[in-house]
Order: sequence, then structure tokens, then C-alpha cells
Amino acid sequence: MQRVSWLMPILVLLAAVVPVAAFTDYHLFQLTMVVVYGIAILGLALLTGFNGQISLGHGAFYAIGAYTTAILMTTWNVPYWATLPVSAAVCAGVGFLLGFPALRLNGLYLALTTFALAVAIPQILKYKAFEDWTGGVQGLVIDKPEAPFGLPLSPDQWLYLFTLVVAVVLYLLGWNIVRARMGRAMMAIRDHAMAAEAMGINLATVKTRTFALSAMYTGLAGSLGAIAVQFVAPDSFGVFVSIFLFVGLIVGGVSSIGGTLVGAAFVEFVPNLADKVSKAAPGAVYGLILIAVMFLMPGGVGGFLHALWRRVAQAR
Repeated sequence: MQRVSWLMPILVLLAAVVPVAAFTDYHLFQLTMVVVYGIAILGLALLTGFNGQISLGHGAFYAIGAYTTAILMTTWNVPYWATLPVSAAVCAGVGFLLGFPALRLNGLYLALTTFALAVAIPQILKYKAFEDWTGGVQGLVIDKPEAPFGLPLSPDQWLYLFTLVVAVVLYLLGWNIVRARMGRAMMAIRDHAMAAEAMGINLATVKTRTFALSAMYTGLAGSLGAIAVQFVAPDSFGVFVSIFLFVGLIVGGVSSIGGTLVGAAFVEFVPNLADKVSKAAPGAVYGLILIAVMFLMPGGVGGFLHALWRRVAQAR
């Protein structure tokens, strides 16, 4: 078993690095965005899947992270990698503050509150008082970073590897958090808040920290996404970003860490597939595919694979 536990990460790492040599820059860009969306959906999974707080506004944190990086790079010439800690701190702070009103809200009421935040953020970014920083409706253009130390890599190859390294660190962190004391407290609150409080768990502390952690993950994804796309504008961060992240969460499995990458791939590739199937009604094709996935795998891909694994184990 110990050999298998070491072999799996090595195989996953090889499967992730091989595309650098085999794929074109465009396909590497698509894979980079899959990893970016995976990080964002992981942040949402920590909040909704493991703590039970429903959010329909995580696109707002994605936008805040993207603009934090864009402003730092264009206004103060901060290196792209140095913007990530700042983006993480800013988004964690905003998430922590939003976590306080969330203490009085549950279920659909919390979902509606976060949805309102997602609606408001693009309008705030267009506000004239912030135009010198945000670029107003025109947005900001970012230069794609070159590979350092003279490495023989294209910008897309380097950015894919850089994003992959950040993702591995964040996924390992998320994995450990879920299995640590903090994670057990999060899931206890999700399953039965009153019983968790009776056991001595501080609901306010755990909920606000989870909100901050979730916002930090999604904000970092926004930063990486902005660097990859090389452009940020208010209209790029409408409510559909939040909806797509929520769709990715459900498709991958609400409480599945590995499933977040499957959900991210769904968000990145299925709209393009639907557009190829029908130029006239891609939304209808997308909706049918989503309905089919939910009908066949109501627990998401992660839930389906977990159930399949249990059946195989029982058969043995």
C-alpha cells in the first residue's frame, strides 16, 4: 500500500507534465485554465461541500483576485509571482469580512446574499472613482510572463507549469485541511450545526475562517487566470462566472477534492463542444449535457467514482 501511495502522485505528475512536450500553446492555455478553474472550484468546495455554506457569488472573489494582480502588475510593475501572496491576503480579508453576516444567514438566504455580491462587483469595478486603477470599462492588459533563467519554454508552457506547481501546493493544503481538526469541525457544522456547537466547536470562528480560506483559493485562481488571459475587464466577471463555478462544483462532486478538476474540465470544454454541435443553439446542447450528467451521476463524478470504488471493494 505504501508503494501505491507514492506511485499515484508520480503518475499524476507525469501525466500533467507530458502535455508540455506534446501539446500546442493553445491546448496548453486550455489546460492552464482547467487548473485555474479547478483551484477556484476547490475553494467553493471547501465552503459549500465541506462546511455547508452555499455561495453563488464566488465569481466576485475570482474578480477581486484577478484585478489585484492586474493592478499590481500594471501600476507598480510587481512581478507576477509576487502578486499571488497579496491577492491571497486581500481575498482572504474580504472573505473573512463577508463571513460575519453569513453567520446570521443559512441556505438560500446566504446564497442570495453572495449572489448579490457577484452582481455588484462588476459595477463597482466600472465606478469612475476607481478608473485610474481598474481601467474602467476598458479594463487592463497584462503581459504574459516569459520563462525565467533562460529556460527553453514558451510563455504558455512556462505558465502552465507555474500554475500546476501552485495548484499542487493548494490541493495538498486543502487535502490536509479537510483531514485535520479544522476539516472535521467544518464537516460537523455541515452535518448538524447544533450538535457541533454542543460538542464545543465555535461556529463563528470555523465559519468565518472557512469563508476566508475559500475566498483565498478562488482569489488565487483569479490571479492565475488573469495572467493566463492577459486581460481583465468588469464585463468578464459577470454573474455567469459564479454560476459556472457552481456548475463545476456540482458536476465534480460537492465534497470531492479530486472531482473539482473534472468539474473544471466540464466548465472549460463542454461550452466549446456544445458550440461545435450546434451553432444555432449551443445553450440548449449545454443544458442537455448537464441534465444527462446529473441524471446519470446525481452525486457528481466524485460521488460516482466513490460509489464504484465501494462496490469493487465489497466484491473483493
